[in-house]
Amino acid sequence: MTVPYLFESLSTTPQQTIAIGALFAQQQLKRNAVVALHGALGAGKTYFTKGIARGIGIHEEITSPTFNIVIEYDGVIPLYHIDAYRLANEADFYNLGVEERIYGNGITVIEWSERIHGVIPRDAFLVNIAIVDSQTRKITVTGGPTSDYSCV
Repeated sequence: MTVPYLFESLSTTPQQTIAIGALFAQQQLKRNAVVALHGALGAGKTYFTKGIARGIGIHEEITSPTFNIVIEYDGVIPLYHIDAYRLANEADFYNLGVEERIYGNGITVIEWSERIHGVIPRDAFLVNIAIVDSQTRKITVTGGPTSDYSCV
């Protein structure tokens, strides 16, 4: 099955990555949306998440939830920021009891989502952030509510 392609953009600064994330959020995200982020360490996943937060009206400082695993930000639409880097598999995710966030009333952003791909809903947005060079990132967004595919 073909995954719906939404857009691709190049970013050469963290500020551009934030702006791309904000525009994406404003144009595509609604309550219950799940955004699965893929990208190497330092690719800009947290900057993209900062943009999503800004795009949905959250102005709180967004930080990487690596040691907390889940950080919830309050707004008109809550943002659940999950970092799966330290999780070995889906069982670790379920043992934390955070799966209700994915099916909650907010927007869920999952960094390192490939580590728990079995819990990612079929209608999630898939955001791949590739390092092109030391300054440039290629951001590709596919999927979304109209997609019908198995994640990763």
